Amino acid sequence: MKLELEAVSARHPAARGNAPPAIKDLSLRIAAGEQVAVIGPSGAGKTTLLQVLACALPPTTGQLSLDGIAPWQLRRSALQKLRARLFLAPQVPPLPPRQRVVTAVLAGRLPHMGLWASLRSLFYPSYIPAAFEALERFDLGDKLFERVDRLSGGERQRVGLARALIAMARPASEAGNPNERGPEGSTLLLIDEPLSALDPTRSRQAITTLVNSARDHGATLVATLHQVDVALASFPRIVGLRDGALAFDLPASLVTRELLTQLYDQFEHELRGEVPVAAPDAVSSGPQPVAMHCR
Repeated sequence: MKLELEAVSARHPAARGNAPPAIKDLSLRIAAGEQVAVIGPSGAGKTTLLQVLACALPPTTGQLSLDGIAPWQLRRSALQKLRARLFLAPQVPPLPPRQRVVTAVLAGRLPHMGLWASLRSLFYPSYIPAAFEALERFDLGDKLFERVDRLSGGERQRVGLARALIAMARPASEAGNPNERGPEGSTLLLIDEPLSALDPTRSRQAITTLVNSARDHGATLVATLHQVDVALASFPRIVGLRDGALAFDLPASLVTRELLTQLYDQFEHELRGEVPVAAPDAVSSGPQPVAMHCR
């Protein structure tokens, strides 16, 4: 999916109506099939940018287009159809605590399923082998039928990433005909801080899996990251945001230490990776809040 922003401004979803925009006059073009990391200090507008790209937050000014389509000019049904082609993964995965992992992962396919198939999957999950394969890529195959509230924080985050792999997939038809393919998967992945609960080794594994899968499926991937070293090592293109404005947009090989120092000026602790995060793989002591994202 090709993305184009022309002089877009937008407020953070939780901001008051008179608050200044979180992104300001931002112009950006991302070709279909690209993998892009967005970096910058806290408050730079990274999450707001993803919300705009996900058609979850309309720009206050400027123009957004996805594959040449202006989403906010569409009728509601057409907008919903367009949203089904993208997948937004928030920093805290929307995983109901008592849900089985297999159901949570396969929820990535819900936008591509009919109402009856969606309801049936709650009790009789379809595509179980695909869910297992996605989980195995994050070393979680043995958690397939575990309950979400029995997972550690890092495991829950990896389940959320496995859901992203399922969203891209195009499994065989539910009709059982091996020659008949199901609906096309998501062609745009928007991933917000996917490594906040992972240790360095798991972080490298997770992001490599995500980038390679997006490339294999020809999907466009935009991920926000605090881990600058991981972004530079894993993504071919880096976008730097600061105070809601574009600081730079460069191939990873051209992002210098000087540029990073300027980007994180007065936020050097974040550049060094000293960002408060959840304890890696700390076991939850109880049910966690659930954040739902509606397409």
